[in-house]
Amino acid sequence: MKWTMLAGSLLAVLALAGIAWALKLGRDRPIESPEEAADAADAALAGFVTAGAVVGADGAAALAVDGGGRVAVCKRHGARIAVREVAWTAVRATPEGMRVDTGERRFGAVTVAGVNALDVRRLAPQLTRV
Repeated sequence: MKWTMLAGSLLAVLALAGIAWALKLGRDRPIESPEEAADAADAALAGFVTAGAVVGADGAAALAVDGGGRVAVCKRHGARIAVREVAWTAVRATPEGMRVDTGERRFGAVTVAGVNALDVRRLAPQLTRV
């Protein structure tokens, strides 16, 4: 193998890595706002119209609720936001935040850090009236 070919290949790989870094490809960026989570839930779930959303303190996950009482959990998956509809019984409070057990092995359990039961009640007041 020629050294010039090896050096050229190495430079090409470094150039492609630099371009990917400059375009911020492959990076997990946080969910920026409740609006971003709401837009993702509305787009991913048929008939879902978000009435309220809350984003975790670390931006890794969010909860969205529609007017009919449906709940969606959102989490960052690369450059996109993955969304799953879950039952209310799958959402429970923990000291770290709200933990959502999606029941899907690949999606896994999601913790919405820093969100407590009061935050969730504010999202869906129609479900907590006595």
